[in-house]
Amino acid sequence: MIIFKDLLTGDELFSDSYAMTEVEDGFFYEVEGKWVVVGEQEVDIGANPSAEGAGDDEAVDPSQRRVVDLVDASRLQEQPAYDKKNFMAYVKPWLAKVLEKLPDEKKDEFKAKSQPAVKFLLSKIKDLQFFTGESMDVEGTMAYAYYKEGAENPTFLFPVYALEEMKC
Repeated sequence: MIIFKDLLTGDELFSDSYAMTEVEDGFFYEVEGKWVVVGEQEVDIGANPSAEGAGDDEAVDPSQRRVVDLVDASRLQEQPAYDKKNFMAYVKPWLAKVLEKLPDEKKDEFKAKSQPAVKFLLSKIKDLQFFTGESMDVEGTMAYAYYKEGAENPTFLFPVYALEEMKC
């Protein structure tokens, strides 16, 4: 398995156990999240609930919660929404930090692809959710989630150039 970590913070962001594709000219990995229920699971041993005083009003188990699998597994931390101005104030220094960490042979490619990628994010800014890694370092790499038209599950975008692979 390959774990993808933030190049800037070292936070684990996701793994190759999720289906992923490259989008926006290879600038992002697009990863599909899925809503799941986590928590203690009740085991049905065949007892008759009505005979034991259980009613129909026990619809939701308080020990369970509904989460996005990718967010829960990677301990991603949701951040407040950004408007265009605040996002640009974040992304300009972030681009410079990533560029600084890249090998020389990838720098020109990163520069060429970053402007269209930022424009793509800006076009969706009102629909995006922003996530950091577990350290909650808002100067590190963010993951961006949105819902495709008609989708029940979120789609995440992870900047390829800001990731390092770690084999497990």
